[in-house]
Amino acid sequence: MLTTLRRAATTTDARTPATRDRALDGLRALALLSVPVGHWMLGGLTLTDGVLHNASPLGALGFMAPLSWVLQMLGVFFLVGGRASALSWRRAAARGTGARQWLRGRTLRLARPVLGVAAVWAVLIPLLRALGVPADTVRTGAVLMVQPLWYIGMYLVLTALTPLCVKFGARSRGWGAGLLLAAVAAVDLLRYGPWGAAMPGWLSLLNLLPGWLFAYQLGVDWAHGRITRAGARLLALGGAALFAVLLLVFHYPASMVGVPGAARTNSHPPSLLVLALASAQGGAAMLLKDRLGRALRRPLLWLPVVVVNLGAMTVFCWHQTAMFLTALAGSRLGGAVPGLTTAPDSGLWALERLCWLPVFGLVLALIGSRARRFDGPWPSRAWRAAAGAGAALFAVYALGAV
Repeated sequence: MLTTLRRAATTTDARTPATRDRALDGLRALALLSVPVGHWMLGGLTLTDGVLHNASPLGALGFMAPLSWVLQMLGVFFLVGGRASALSWRRAAARGTGARQWLRGRTLRLARPVLGVAAVWAVLIPLLRALGVPADTVRTGAVLMVQPLWYIGMYLVLTALTPLCVKFGARSRGWGAGLLLAAVAAVDLLRYGPWGAAMPGWLSLLNLLPGWLFAYQLGVDWAHGRITRAGARLLALGGAALFAVLLLVFHYPASMVGVPGAARTNSHPPSLLVLALASAQGGAAMLLKDRLGRALRRPLLWLPVVVVNLGAMTVFCWHQTAMFLTALAGSRLGGAVPGLTTAPDSGLWALERLCWLPVFGLVLALIGSRARRFDGPWPSRAWRAAAGAGAALFAVYALGAV
């Protein structure tokens, strides 16, 4: 087994172009893996009268909130995305490729897996109902599947803005992300300040674009050499200091994800605390990039990075389905299964849930072995039509039930 693994690692290493930015792939893999682990650890399911319901452990287990500081790696995710898109756009522009053609190629790579998972769920919903699964349980699974997809929608918006981000970064001389942070801070001041009660509810939506564009813009400026090592150090230390001040002095919620019943949330849309964390994470990623790149010259370390990156969209689109199907199988055993379908209201649950992570990963790997066909170009027009129709049917269900 070990010999086979070493042989695969050596072969993969030899086939990797010398120009490949291994550190960037390593950061992307780390950010991608944080998504399923975060959802699996910070999201729970309870079984009540034979029906599965979503349940967050954060409402009862406040000590898990700091875990979200580590597992919420959207700052690194969008930072790496901004850098990669900026470099890709520069190469495309040098070849004479227009913005529309460039964006079409990147959109297809993101849209195919999303349409694929939606089409499969369009078949899975009536199948589960025919097998006697309660409608509310099916709805729970659909909600779980849809939850991560907003990342992809926002990422598409940011990708479309890449040419403008490049110009914005040039004109602001690398301070564009600072202007975005100031805009989010201004909105937070209005909605959380003494006059917050008089502010309209839609005001928070003004943070949606600048909030998620912040780390992406940092990545664009990083790609164009506008962020020096001193600048990266300022981002890391300044972001950490701002994070601590917002948490301890201004009493921002500790959790980086929503907590049921909480009056305030740091996500959807992002608060200034999200940007502070993204700044700290992004600065640290920039500072560690060269060291990470050297470490990933080792074949055995490089192999899992390649595997994760090759299956990135599969992991993103299917990890919640893997958890749901595992919990659904457990619910058919006749009682609540510890850490799987029991209420997430004790420290013991957290330990039990840790034991389930390898099972979720195995189920995801099994699903991915089939689902990866959605990632590449689809074989025929009929295939595309069927997937599109299935995705449309699921969208109708989602709008009505989710």
